[in-house]
Amino acid sequence: MRFTRALTKRALAGLIVTICALGAAIGSVVIGSATVVAASPAAGKSSGRTPGLSITVLNNLAVTGGPGIFHVNHRATQDPPASADCEQQYQIACYDPAQLQRAYNLPALYRGGINGRGRTIVVVDVFGSPAIRGDLSQFDSAMALPDPPSLKIIAPAGRIPGYDPNNADMVGWAGETTLDVEWAHAVAPGANILLVEVPEDGNGNFIGPAVKAENYVVQHHLGDVISQSFSGAEQSAGPINSLRYAYQNAQRKRITVLAATGDTGAANTGADGTTYYTYPTANWPATDPLVTAVGGTNLGLDSNGNRTSADTVWNDTYNQDVNQFVFSDNGPNPLATGGGKSARFRRPSFQNGVKSVVGGSRGVPDISMSGSCAGAVNVYQSYGGLQAGWYAVCGTSESTPLFAGIVALAAQKAGHSLGLINPALYKLAASHAPGIVQVTSGNNTVSFSQNGRAYTIHGYSGRRGYSLATGVGTINAQYFVPELARLG
Repeated sequence: MRFTRALTKRALAGLIVTICALGAAIGSVVIGSATVVAASPAAGKSSGRTPGLSITVLNNLAVTGGPGIFHVNHRATQDPPASADCEQQYQIACYDPAQLQRAYNLPALYRGGINGRGRTIVVVDVFGSPAIRGDLSQFDSAMALPDPPSLKIIAPAGRIPGYDPNNADMVGWAGETTLDVEWAHAVAPGANILLVEVPEDGNGNFIGPAVKAENYVVQHHLGDVISQSFSGAEQSAGPINSLRYAYQNAQRKRITVLAATGDTGAANTGADGTTYYTYPTANWPATDPLVTAVGGTNLGLDSNGNRTSADTVWNDTYNQDVNQFVFSDNGPNPLATGGGKSARFRRPSFQNGVKSVVGGSRGVPDISMSGSCAGAVNVYQSYGGLQAGWYAVCGTSESTPLFAGIVALAAQKAGHSLGLINPALYKLAASHAPGIVQVTSGNNTVSFSQNGRAYTIHGYSGRRGYSLATGVGTINAQYFVPELARLG
């Protein structure tokens, strides 16, 4: 899980925060490309009491360590929450599948039989979750979704140790697994799900096993799209050329690979896992040109999923309500979509048309989906280590499985897997295809205090055309799915 010997197991190249809730500090925790999970109030009714605040923090960063998970108390809600309840209690929204399906115009595809049937989404997570089958079934029942045609679990890179509810890494990864599986399924309810569980190696690393497991999937063509919700700053990564073979093989086998761009905006944590870089950085494997990098947006939706405003670049760094909810202070704390220029990879040919933005470097993201903590999504989880119930989750590891579902729909429409879709994304954007929706406002600039100094890391703004905040933009799936299928 670490790239170099200098990195320690807990040196996660994600967001490090200290969470205080109800006046009690509960410790320093690390967030990678999946972020905040918190208990939500009961949906659609008043219980006559104030729900207990419960905060869980996930890190899906598989580069240097597993996720940490912490919570204030042991109460979680037994009913899926409605956005109005979350807004009243916590001043954030929490969305259900029907709202996001409507927001991305997915029902128009479902009515035509495009729901992912016959395609397989591969979700890669360390350790997995011992409760994933039951949790997905509970999620589906509450959200009026069909169970997937198939949910298979494999561990091709080695034996997965028994689940330990006292192991924070395992508990956190169980939460990440739950998010990935439930929300990939929410977008493509007819697709098969293949959960690939990854062990740590003898040195406590899991990037090597993760790549090995992905290569097994590719060699045996077990899926159409691979969703990776982990990332780490390139500057902390050490040598990565030897870790690219699975992506190179995926290109040959025409399997799409996705990766999250991260949750700390233009800044990312260094190898020590406790300090931020004080200059803009970008995260690998999202920066690999053979991978489609998925960033995050903020959606304003009503209870039916209709947009109340245009999508913006996800950045909650300066949102006092979110900062209070996550960090128990007014901020600013880095909490925004990753994006920027690679320090490792030169500009790939598919970005030649946006060279005025990326210069000579590979730019990320390529595309963006919902990821904001001000508009989180609901998950159900019951694995050991925290109270069973409903939680609200956010981050670019929400964005990544969402887009994996979109790719599965396009693969069904095309009748085959699509392979590397990056050239198609930039062609669609250049032709102003109706399926590409530009995100023209917001930025991923972040601020923080470190070693007694205040820093602002200036990032990148949404704009017409390609940006280093949201890529080519976001999507209207009704048009984007057939457009991508035609080019694939």
